[in-house]
Amino acid sequence: MHVIQPMTEDQAAIRDAVAKTLEPFDDAYWAKTDETGEWPEAFCDAMAKGGWLGIAFPEEYGGAGLGLTEAALMMQTVTRTGAGYSGASAIHLNIFGPKPLEKFGNPELKRESLPKIISGEEKMCFAVTEPNSGLDTSSLETKAERTNTGYLIHGRKIWTTGAQRADKILIIARTTPKDQCAKPYMGLSLFYTDLDRGKIEANVIPKMGRKAVECNTLFIDGLEVPKEHLIGNEGDGFKYLLQGLNPERVLFAVESIGLGFAALERATRYANERVVFGRPIGQNQGIAHPLAKSWAELSAAELLAYKAAALYDAGQDCGAEANAAKYLGTEAGFTACETAVLTHGGMGYAKEYHVERMMREAMLARIAPVSREMILNFISERVLGLPKSY
Repeated sequence: MHVIQPMTEDQAAIRDAVAKTLEPFDDAYWAKTDETGEWPEAFCDAMAKGGWLGIAFPEEYGGAGLGLTEAALMMQTVTRTGAGYSGASAIHLNIFGPKPLEKFGNPELKRESLPKIISGEEKMCFAVTEPNSGLDTSSLETKAERTNTGYLIHGRKIWTTGAQRADKILIIARTTPKDQCAKPYMGLSLFYTDLDRGKIEANVIPKMGRKAVECNTLFIDGLEVPKEHLIGNEGDGFKYLLQGLNPERVLFAVESIGLGFAALERATRYANERVVFGRPIGQNQGIAHPLAKSWAELSAAELLAYKAAALYDAGQDCGAEANAAKYLGTEAGFTACETAVLTHGGMGYAKEYHVERMMREAMLARIAPVSREMILNFISERVLGLPKSY
């Protein structure tokens, strides 16, 4: 139904191989995970076995050594098959989440953990957001106090994905009080350590969609962290987090675009097959035009997303493109899913046709990991040169 930017033979092979890996995981599989809330372990195992979790990591750790473009192509293919965010979110963190560890972690910690993350043996979660900070990362309150052997962490985190099954945690905490720092984002440190369930209580947050990939509120009371588990320099954690912001925006964009195309395909098929008043409903412009508009919007957002990925892989600044792609891609993805539901009429509200699940999941990407409004703030200030509004 769609063609992304001109692909190399290797990139086309990646797309086809990922699609082949996902063949056993059909709509019925994802509908079941959505109903039961069970983590899609078989899917994760298949992706790990195929080597896909390490697509963007160096070969010395067991990765493929490829770039953001190939990672984006892989993740778009995942959602495009109908897995949606139930599939993408189950492996999303593995793709670029461990990058701070790879770039700034000590050699021993990298040799120990990165191959296990890539193979799926080590399961990690990422704890950043807190109840009182939201998008204002500089206002994080979780504290890491120095001890003779390392650090002791106390605090709360929210919206931590996968904490029910994780055995490791990548966590940012304040090591220097905010009022003692020259800038509010200073004094934050990043750690990769064991998720000690005797010190961390993880409570699932009931939510609208993507039930199989849970989010949690974490209550952390005296988590002991060896000094060797500090990533890079103390106080530079926020700087390390920034390294992954643009790749994450690109991945969210292409995941939403893939989901939108998946919903559009189902809607188009239904519009061709559903006959009312003696003619297929797709013959009516009231049905056909919204579907055509969605195709155009998804395709345009797709081009910008891969432009951002190409810039990133070339070592060039891609902040504007990555943010705009995330905005346009997630909006187009949601609109396509909504259009698919409306195309199905009453049956769009039924789980039988799967588009209602896709619409629920598409809402997620409009909110996380950064809101539409903050993206527009970024473009207003950094691209257009307008005064800062917050």
